[in-house]
Amino acid sequence: MESTEVTPQSKPAITLLNRHTEEATMRTTNESRTERPANETQTDLWAEGLTKPTTKEERHERVKRIADDAITRLAEALDQGRSDALTQYLGTMSRFHRYSFGNTLLIAAQRPDATHVAGFRKWEEAGRHVLKGSKGIAILAPLIRKARGDTSPEEGAGEEDATEPGKVIRGFRVVYVFDIKDTDGKPLPEFARVAGDPGAHLDRLKELTTGKGIKLEYALDLGGAYGMSSGGTIHLLEGQSPAEEFSVLAHELAHEILHHDPAGERPDSKTVRETEAEAVAFVVTSACGLDTGTAAKDYIQLYRGDRALLAQSLDRVQKTASEILAVLLPEG
Repeated sequence: MESTEVTPQSKPAITLLNRHTEEATMRTTNESRTERPANETQTDLWAEGLTKPTTKEERHERVKRIADDAITRLAEALDQGRSDALTQYLGTMSRFHRYSFGNTLLIAAQRPDATHVAGFRKWEEAGRHVLKGSKGIAILAPLIRKARGDTSPEEGAGEEDATEPGKVIRGFRVVYVFDIKDTDGKPLPEFARVAGDPGAHLDRLKELTTGKGIKLEYALDLGGAYGMSSGGTIHLLEGQSPAEEFSVLAHELAHEILHHDPAGERPDSKTVRETEAEAVAFVVTSACGLDTGTAAKDYIQLYRGDRALLAQSLDRVQKTASEILAVLLPEG
């Protein structure tokens, strides 16, 4: 009989935060604009401390090395007992949940304080411009073309574009994005945020849960736990605050997606399973404007010294959190 996943009553209290923090301070209008390069892959706006690669292969190799070094540093930090390094990375993941695991890692490695990134053209479409001298953040964008024998030239695309019907990924190229703090112009609309209560986010999370065929039930006593997941059914403790209920439900739904899917992978270690579920809850609640406290305090045992396992587990966390946030924050 498959073991039941339990959310123990040892979580720190959740408080509400203003989602739209770290908005860029507006520069004076007489600051020079950066001229857009003819080919965005040829720009020399590399991250601070990096020299410009001279060939396409060197650019791709440099970006791969940045990602490899980042996961190595994260593994070393956890090995030294510094779980705050993983908390910082998960925070970056919550801000850029529409990006792949690899690109989230690249953003976190090059610009850990980034809050809202976009390419040169996207910023211009939003009525803003990149300031002269700004350093770009190198990421990988898919090269796509239409399917069914279409012979049109390959073109770069955002990660969302690559998932459109009729599109085929032909490879990847290095492109550059810039944080909002390196731009000036028209103020952006306020990000969706929680104002005193999860509100619609909690309702959407419940709808997502039941829409997956998972029963959602409440109980007066769960043996000291806030929530339980047993494969097809989630039990939540009655009487929790909306914010706490949101976080616990996100945790238990992560168990259902990650660990109770017959077609999916299920780590043998309960520590790893609990850590993955709590990491997903951390990313989801952070993206929705909630403060989860020190949720990463037990993450040190996530990978048991295995760098590849750490990367694989974080990839699973990113994909699951993105699946949930695509429903909760459809405009995010």
